[in-house]
Amino acid sequence: MDGMLSQDEINALLKGDPMGDSSEQTAKEETASAEDQELLTEAERDAIGEVANISMGTSATTLYSLVNHKVEITTPVVSLAVWQDVLDYYEKPCVFIQIKYTTGLDGHNILILKEHDVKVIADLMMGGDGTNTEGELGELHLSAISEAMNQMMGSAATSLSQMLGTTIDISPPEASLLDLVDIKQGEEVSPFLGGTFVKIAFRMQIGDLVDSSILQLYPIDFAKKLVETFIEGMGTTQSAPAPEPAPYVPPAVNPSQPMGSMNNMGGQPMMQPMMQGMQPMGMQPMMQPMAMPQGAMQNVNYQPAQFSSFAPNINPVASNENINLILDVPLQVTVELGRTSKSISEILDFAPGTIIELDKIAGEPVDVLVNGKFVAKGEVVVIEESFGIRVTEIIK
Repeated sequence: MDGMLSQDEINALLKGDPMGDSSEQTAKEETASAEDQELLTEAERDAIGEVANISMGTSATTLYSLVNHKVEITTPVVSLAVWQDVLDYYEKPCVFIQIKYTTGLDGHNILILKEHDVKVIADLMMGGDGTNTEGELGELHLSAISEAMNQMMGSAATSLSQMLGTTIDISPPEASLLDLVDIKQGEEVSPFLGGTFVKIAFRMQIGDLVDSSILQLYPIDFAKKLVETFIEGMGTTQSAPAPEPAPYVPPAVNPSQPMGSMNNMGGQPMMQPMMQGMQPMGMQPMMQPMAMPQGAMQNVNYQPAQFSSFAPNINPVASNENINLILDVPLQVTVELGRTSKSISEILDFAPGTIIELDKIAGEPVDVLVNGKFVAKGEVVVIEESFGIRVTEIIK
């Protein structure tokens, strides 16, 4: 009927799009996909994902040793992105960690972690249980996460070095807390963030404390160079074809000597082929005897080895002379009042006037150590204006 809308027109109006916009949007998406394919091919994305997967797998093992909690980092998702994609991905203040390659690769990349995740990692590294995440993120947290990333990415660089067959090294990472609300343009953080770049997303889990995501950002030219190095390295590290097996050469046999008889090389039987021509096809001998020239085994004399006895012969006079040689060697004597253990956070709270409780009870004998070895116990005395120690027990 005239004046009535078709079903397609009704659907378009319900979606809030004028008629024809859906096809135009599809065309735009196809154009953007073609442009992305020109910047980074599907094969290059797969190679970047493989490199990132190997790097983060090694990094997860290193992080586990630092926080003493199970760490899982999932398979990466590689895509092209612009700065607005990062703003949409993270809303709250985040920690940006810049990592520069100094050997093997020329370029840098950026890791982005959430503020809460950095607090948890820093608290675990300082001996906490990972729940002390209150308060603002300060220099102590940034130093801790920088050290964690230094070890994680250092181990990742070592894995890449072994995989690519070339030395790869990084400089110490630089961590900074950035509020993405105040940063509208990506070039304010790094020049390559002003255009299109490679975004690699991971999911990170640390025990029951963290279930979050981290981002790794690459410049496109650096990503292509990484792929090129990866492909070249994998090509050179492939195993070479096995060489052609050497023909089996039977040893020279003396017809007058019966098979398996003893020669004059210590009474060991020479290895003789059981039957020529019986070697199965496709199987190589485990050990081939070396053919020796005629006469090489003749006129060899041997005799059992003679060893002198080691009967104890102790001379007390000589022993005293030997100990006299070291009687004037100085040794470090230390008197230990007591010990205790503190976490890093407690040590950072030390100030003049802080009282530290030790594991010794008042009046209990103190320990005497010689070059770090516990040798005696004693009691503290005062000799004029100096402290002294009166030995009360020798430790046997």
